[in-house]
Amino acid sequence: FWQASEEVEEIKADPEAEPVKKAPDQARQNLKRIKIDTFVGMGFSNLVAFFIMLTTAVALHSHGVTSIDTSAQAASALRPLAGKFAFALFAIGIIGTGLLALPVLAGSAAYAMAGAFKWRNSLELKPSLAKAFYSVIILATLGGIALSFTSLDPIRALFWSAVINGVISAPIMMVAMLLATNSTIMGQFVIGRTLKLFGWLATGLMVIPVLVMLYTLIW
Repeated sequence: FWQASEEVEEIKADPEAEPVKKAPDQARQNLKRIKIDTFVGMGFSNLVAFFIMLTTAVALHSHGVTSIDTSAQAASALRPLAGKFAFALFAIGIIGTGLLALPVLAGSAAYAMAGAFKWRNSLELKPSLAKAFYSVIILATLGGIALSFTSLDPIRALFWSAVINGVISAPIMMVAMLLATNSTIMGQFVIGRTLKLFGWLATGLMVIPVLVMLYTLIW
């Protein structure tokens, strides 16, 4: 949501820029920029995710730690790897994650809601000119901070937030594919056969585990 909104902001910020559907001559430059941005961003995010799983397997599972219910247990589990620096290492990781996640999640939530309800939205605007937009950012940030003072199990919260993200991703990907293949919306920039094939394949791979999970929960 944030990335899509930023693309719109870039068009508004440049007096010569137009949506590529209206100005196809600008498509090559813009699509090249978006392609590089996507490849680099997805490359790094997947690389980080891989090493998180690899480190967890080496540091925890290889030492028989297969179940973690609290943050303290997670920090203690790092002792075989980090020794006396385990708690400091874990604290740095958690603080860094929080500083990264809160503004990103709050900002994307604000852009999503602003787009849905057609509010004025931009981080370039002063708060007085986009009150609803900034209110969502403030409330989301305060809500995230408030969770730290509740009895909510942070490890279980992380687990269920990942599950919810996975479930929500399936219909979002379906809508994205329907939009990307609709010539009325995309004009001449509808995706080709290869992207369509892999796009629907990826969507199917997201939908199937969601359906299996729902089936196991019901039955």
